[in-house]
Amino acid sequence: MSIQTSLTAEFPELSHLTREDLEDMLAEPAYFQAIFHTLSKAKELYQSQAELGLANETIANQNLALQDELYKLRSETKDAFDDAKALEARWTELQREQKEVYQRFTPQFLLMRLRHATTAQDDLSETLASTFVRSTSSEPAATPASGKEVDDFVKEFRELRKTYHKRVMWGDQWTIGRVAWRDDHDGV
Repeated sequence: MSIQTSLTAEFPELSHLTREDLEDMLAEPAYFQAIFHTLSKAKELYQSQAELGLANETIANQNLALQDELYKLRSETKDAFDDAKALEARWTELQREQKEVYQRFTPQFLLMRLRHATTAQDDLSETLASTFVRSTSSEPAATPASGKEVDDFVKEFRELRKTYHKRVMWGDQWTIGRVAWRDDHDGV
């Protein structure tokens, strides 16, 4: 099959052209363009290209119409993310603070506080007794402590010692394992 025959079979619009016309068309680009644009396949190609261009333009216009809303959503999302990060940092800080607060209420810390308070209570009652003894012994023998002063001392000393002995008993109960501390803060 000749080139001209296969060309006219594929492009029937060229069948009316002579061999010389075809050669001129190949030699002259403007002539080639003029003929090429009249071919139905070329027209179909340009038509589908134009349709795709219009479809792309429509999609681009739709995207542009959504652009402001998308920028707004992006901004809101960024703000929400930043807020979430700030809250996460605050949560970490609060957990640390909570741990510090709860540490003051651990059984070991409370026992240590009880022991210190017991020692302080003992020191306080002994200081009161020493002060009373010094004040009564430094006075001249002719003026002994009045009954009211003695009664006041005994009452105050008794209260101090009562508190001291309660604390000693609580410490003893702890030592023998009769004190159970609830550990509710883990679930908070």
